[in-house]
Amino acid sequence: MGKNNIQKREDVLFERISQLIDESRRKIKTTINTAMVYTNYGVGSYIVENEQQGEQRAAYGKAVLKRISKKLTDKYGEGWSVETLKKCRKFFQIYSPANGSIPQNQLKSVYSVDQIHPFTLSWSHYLVLMRIKNDEERNFYEIECQKQDWSVRQLQRQYASSLYERLALSRNKDEVMRLAKEGQTVEKPDDVIKDPLTLEFLGLKADDSYSETKLESAIISKMRDFLLEMGKGFLFEARQKRFTFDEEHFYVDLVFYNRLLQCYCLIDLKKDKLTHQDLGQMQMYVNYFDRYVKQDFEKPTIGILLCKKKNDALVDLTLPKNANIYASAYELYLPDKALLQSKVKEWIEEFEEYEPDAENTNKE
Repeated sequence: MGKNNIQKREDVLFERISQLIDESRRKIKTTINTAMVYTNYGVGSYIVENEQQGEQRAAYGKAVLKRISKKLTDKYGEGWSVETLKKCRKFFQIYSPANGSIPQNQLKSVYSVDQIHPFTLSWSHYLVLMRIKNDEERNFYEIECQKQDWSVRQLQRQYASSLYERLALSRNKDEVMRLAKEGQTVEKPDDVIKDPLTLEFLGLKADDSYSETKLESAIISKMRDFLLEMGKGFLFEARQKRFTFDEEHFYVDLVFYNRLLQCYCLIDLKKDKLTHQDLGQMQMYVNYFDRYVKQDFEKPTIGILLCKKKNDALVDLTLPKNANIYASAYELYLPDKALLQSKVKEWIEEFEEYEPDAENTNKE
């Protein structure tokens, strides 16, 4: 047996053992994280039972937590501060059946914690989620964390960028409710559109002078963050994709493929306001891909014009209804979350205000 073959076999053996060890460590880490979450939930349940007795927190509650914290620290070391105990209590209060998060029939005993809630995230994830006051919004981010395997940093970024509100404002009431129950579902082109698209991670300033080429380069250098912002199913294929028609060359700024929708997604970058010429150009790009690139089993191509300023009326006037082309504004800073939250609340209240009238009309 040659020396090279021996080395190859040795390398294969090393890789197989390494993969086994890495997988084992991941499982151990996951098990430890899960155990910590369930333990903290149980600690919270004990505190609530002893200190609150199902009522408002008693005046002596703080003193009790201080004494318990000292005893736990003496026995187990750091990690059991009064603040930690308060977070455990809050965790139980948020995810306990009394809050409506868990069906009563799933609760056999407050101590059989593993039967209560299928906690699948780390304690650090739940520390972020517990800061979200709205139950529907918190449910949405928890579901998305589970489905997309978000890191804590990614969760923090998506919450800070008001992903829930931006998606909610582009949907009808039924689909907003669906966000809270199922997370973001991608079944049609509209489902992947966010308006605005938040690009604060590019590091560009709104008042700076930058070209479309610089904007494109910044996106390429931060592609992982850009894909996170784009959402589910997007795969990057090409930059400045060239195609030739009638001996003339054309270039699409960014080409993506969405594996969930099974279609190409073309993005053209515009640093200024949208024009009807821009829309016509994108229509030509989409037509070319549909006729010469798309395969029979694939869905129609989506075109997105990412611009500093958009005009919905111009889009409606210029393009046919089934054009599959969308205009989306982008922002180089995080949106005002409080403002978006108030808009979502007003939008739902308006819908609910007219909903009974619609029901009565149908009955008549």
